[in-house]
Amino acid sequence: MFAALNNPIIAYQRTGVESGVDSADPHKLILMLFEGAQQALAKAKLHIQHNEIAAKGEMISKAIMIIDHGLKASLDINAGGDMANQLFSLYEYMTNRLLTANLQNDVQIINEVNGLLSELHGAWITIGQKKLADPIGQPVTN
Repeated sequence: MFAALNNPIIAYQRTGVESGVDSADPHKLILMLFEGAQQALAKAKLHIQHNEIAAKGEMISKAIMIIDHGLKASLDINAGGDMANQLFSLYEYMTNRLLTANLQNDVQIINEVNGLLSELHGAWITIGQKKLADPIGQPVTN
């Protein structure tokens, strides 16, 4: 579902989110993108509450960049089929909703998008746990 040409390391670095990029595997990089977007949205909500409009705009823009140039850019529509197409549409929806939230200072929209990101983040964590499980479903321990 994710293209080798759409390198998640490059996408992640473009978003400005920091820490551990060089040593992370592709699965971890996607997790970091979700976490970075969620952190930016949490900060945007705080900025709205404190009437810090410019800072709110920066944080919403950061979340949009992570979603658009990180998560969406990492999709391989050809290999991922229907699932990749659905994620592409969902990422488009999220960025459009965040543009509206930015214009209207709407915390409810930010909460909506953050909820969607949280669900996808949780699913991605589950995928990673299954990847580490042995053939009979027991987690691999070090």
